Amino acid sequence: MPSSKLLPLVLSDNKRQVLDGWSRRRTTAQGLAVRARIVLACAEGASNTEVAQQLRLSRTTVST
Repeated sequence: MPSSKLLPLVLSDNKRQVLDGWSRRRTTAQGLAVRARIVLACAEGASNTEVAQQLRLSRTTVST
């Protein structure tokens, strides 16, 4: 059975800035903005469950 250990997600400063911009911009498609927030939260070390709770999403949405 595969391990459920969290793998680190490392983002460059440039990628972090792009994702942050997408997550805040009003003209960004909602789905893209949500995905950007998920990636940013994961890069901060949050688990899928924590991200789901923070963003009020299902764990399935976060993990896929």
